[in-house]
Amino acid sequence: MGLEGNLVILREERVEDLLFLVGLRNDLETQAWSKTLPPDYTEAMYRKRYEEREFSYTRHDGRFIIEVKQTQEKAGTISYVWLEPRWSASMGIMVAQKFWGTGIAVDSQEVLLKFLFEELGLRVVRLYTHSGNQAAVKLAQKSGFQISGWQRKSIYKNGRLYDNLLMDILREEYYQRHPEIEDHLPGFPENG
Repeated sequence: MGLEGNLVILREERVEDLLFLVGLRNDLETQAWSKTLPPDYTEAMYRKRYEEREFSYTRHDGRFIIEVKQTQEKAGTISYVWLEPRWSASMGIMVAQKFWGTGIAVDSQEVLLKFLFEELGLRVVRLYTHSGNQAAVKLAQKSGFQISGWQRKSIYKNGRLYDNLLMDILREEYYQRHPEIEDHLPGFPENG
């Protein structure tokens, strides 16, 4: 059983998901990051990534397929990387265009945030996007992310320059947004 939200179930990637992931990654709209590059991801590339993954009790990443609860249809992928245990991780999401504006993305994001804060005990969760991807910025803000850093005019896409944005949400901000969930970990001293 995966991680369950109101609309979605997040489950680990399976070998039968590889073609779906290739299609999602090669869609210049859903990848939203490097439209200046040709869409050249292949099933062999994803298969290699999948097969090279080793079992570990101390994993530093997690990759999930987003499934619609009602239909079990694959809607996208969401992941966390660069896990520093009990401290931080970065997350990313890609949702098929068919599911844009349906609430699938925000529900998926909320499910993963709950897992990262509740189960992994993180202090901060980060994500990266760019100023030209306002849909991603708004999606992140719906879950409480704030812009905390940027690199000005560092992303070149479709003939324009955009700022690279770092967004994050702190543990206390997450729990303030979710008073129905009790934070069972002791707080960290603030150093201003």
